[in-house]
Amino acid sequence: MSEVRSQKTEIRSQKSEDRRQKTEDRSQKTEDRRQKSEVRFFCLLFSFSAILISAGCQYQMQRPMRVCPGKASAAEALSILRLRSENIVSVKANGQCRLQYYVEGKKKPEKENFPVKLWFSPHHQIRLQGDVAFDPKGIVLGSNEDEFWLAIKLKEVSSYWWGQQDNFAKISPEILLEALGIAEISGEGNWSLSNEGVFDVLTKRDLRGIIKKIYVYSCDYRVRRIEYFDMNGQAAIVTEMDKYKQVIEGFFVPSIVKIVKCGGSVDDLVSVTVSLKSIKSVNFSEKAQRRLFTRPQPKGFKHIYKIIDGNMIERAQ
Repeated sequence: MSEVRSQKTEIRSQKSEDRRQKTEDRSQKTEDRRQKSEVRFFCLLFSFSAILISAGCQYQMQRPMRVCPGKASAAEALSILRLRSENIVSVKANGQCRLQYYVEGKKKPEKENFPVKLWFSPHHQIRLQGDVAFDPKGIVLGSNEDEFWLAIKLKEVSSYWWGQQDNFAKISPEILLEALGIAEISGEGNWSLSNEGVFDVLTKRDLRGIIKKIYVYSCDYRVRRIEYFDMNGQAAIVTEMDKYKQVIEGFFVPSIVKIVKCGGSVDDLVSVTVSLKSIKSVNFSEKAQRRLFTRPQPKGFKHIYKIIDGNMIERAQ
């Protein structure tokens, strides 16, 4: 009898262990899905980007380029870019987001692919919307003159991030606007000009050192690459633009835009390709302006974060 009770105890113990293992497996799957969804956050937060550059953030020449004489001074180069910025108009476009990223412990990169829609109105209003998990608004990123926000409403992640434009120390909405080929050349800092092959390179510095480098193709004088530097003088984010399409006379938008979030190791790299199509000029009505570019209230999200000085601080519902 004692032996029978012992066997029953062992069976119950084994069943309990099996249930515990199944619970852990489900938790791991949930964590994996959560991690993938949070990477989608980086996809839209850093906006458009490239096929993963495994060697780091070095420039990848897409095709041979004709060499033309560069400009004589930084003032002349900046003047041309300022004139270009005066021709910009509101646009809308559709596209496809192809994401690659590395997960710790895995040798091969993970991949994501989903449709996106873009709306832009000069100079600070932008909306990027990702169709994820059969929800056309599964991910929504927006920016206006005052605020910047990102909403993710998926099964694995239900979170809302927002903040004032001047509080984004590390996550600058400027990157999103410049990804459209509209170089931001105002603000504090000193500019210098150099030439690297087919590019004029505008370098912006302040008291701590290099802030940003803008690579302009000398022949058509359109921005092809922008590097953003961290406090250590290393390139932290790199944007590349290619295959510009004319929207109206004097205003061109890149149909392929690349941004790589650089890091100290392969695990830190996040890379996305967004290919835009059907890029068209548009006149937004006042109603459409409010609907697209006004920050919505964070209702129905599990987590709400306000970004202050580049730091995410969770707020109560």
